[in-house]
Amino acid sequence: MAGDYNIDIRSLYEAWATSQGLEKWFLRKADFFTIPRRLREPDEFILKEDVYEWYWHGYCEDNFEKGEILEANGTDFLKFTFSAGSIVSVNMSSRNGITLVELTQENIPEESDPSKNLFVQCQVGWTFYLANLKSVIEGGIDLRNKKLEVNSNFK
Repeated sequence: MAGDYNIDIRSLYEAWATSQGLEKWFLRKADFFTIPRRLREPDEFILKEDVYEWYWHGYCEDNFEKGEILEANGTDFLKFTFSAGSIVSVNMSSRNGITLVELTQENIPEESDPSKNLFVQCQVGWTFYLANLKSVIEGGIDLRNKKLEVNSNFK
């Protein structure tokens, strides 16, 4: 999955690799913890071996994702664990004045029940969030539903 953004790589990396950045377009709350379990500051870059707790808009505090940062090079690449043991890689590059983001999710478990199919759910989710990132970072509006009382797939 890929997207193009009219912004420099450094700003895009900050949107992916800091709590403050992720909360602008993806998460309600993004907590990253260092190995000694220190909570990173909102504008502090994540590092390899950090662990995270992510919370989405529209969901209670007891509904969150936990994972680990597998790689974070500080400039244009990160990799982290995600739902059901899958691994997400985010690679950023610049071509002809446009910054590109290539997102790959691997090790997605097979599921025959369409309502539980993580491949389909994540594909739809990432498509929405990458579009929201483009909207937010290029000066548009935040497309997320932030109301707990309004049922929506994209929060």
